Amino acid sequence: MLMICVLTKKMQNKIENLPNIQEILKKNNIKIYKALGQNFLFDLNITDKIVKKSNPIASTIIEVGSGPGSLTRSILKNKSATVYAIDKDIQSNAMLAELKMIYKDRLNIIIDDALHYPIWELGDAPRQIIANLPYNISTKLLVMWLKNIDKFDLLTLMFQKEVADRIIAKPGSKNYGRLSILTNWLTKSTKLFDIPSEAFIPKPKVNSTVIQLKPYSKPIFDVSFESLEKITHLAFSQKRKILRNSLKEINSEKVLGELNISSNLRPENLTVLDFCKIAKKSFDFNC
Repeated sequence: MLMICVLTKKMQNKIENLPNIQEILKKNNIKIYKALGQNFLFDLNITDKIVKKSNPIASTIIEVGSGPGSLTRSILKNKSATVYAIDKDIQSNAMLAELKMIYKDRLNIIIDDALHYPIWELGDAPRQIIANLPYNISTKLLVMWLKNIDKFDLLTLMFQKEVADRIIAKPGSKNYGRLSILTNWLTKSTKLFDIPSEAFIPKPKVNSTVIQLKPYSKPIFDVSFESLEKITHLAFSQKRKILRNSLKEINSEKVLGELNISSNLRPENLTVLDFCKIAKKSFDFNC
């Protein structure tokens, strides 16, 4: 027991003596690539808050876009889960090296493109994602994960504020659209808090928002992802048009008539459930 306490104290000392994020960037001569959507969060008070709000209980925690490891630190120091930090930038090996030396097998560094990596296969269930997502691929990542949402227990994600507003938007709002519908068909979405641009290196031109997605035990309506994705794409690619026109490809008058939905409505006036029913009915007609 005494040995365990000594080891724990030694680890704690190492953690407290870690260089700050700015020092890590400087000493490793890190280049920041705009093409990779890199904006590094350096405020550890904020990363601690993200982890606290995520309340991790999973045995596997996945972080995408780990960068210099500010959020990685907060995840590792608070929980006993195995952490998988995936980043396309090979510089992450150097930036996370000291964390790896402290936490050893608890931290797994993966240099790969998250857009083409099946992160839902990492580790053991239950799985959670906690991530500051690269701005330039955040929506593509979200849609890919939604297609595999049954593999996750909770997602705590940081987006550009404008994108986050679209994800959590309700029917009738100006931000409501395809992303809102796909997300809220499968999960309960909640806004946690905003983060100012001053908390990042380099400072982006926009603020960020942390949201949380809790997957439902089953979707709110039984329809295929592909069908719902197609219908929402048709409807919101011509958002100013009424449904009769934007959905004419699926025989809108017949489909909407059978569902008792007015074809004179605009897409933002329909609920998530409405779109699910339209997608299901249009698929049935085309079979």
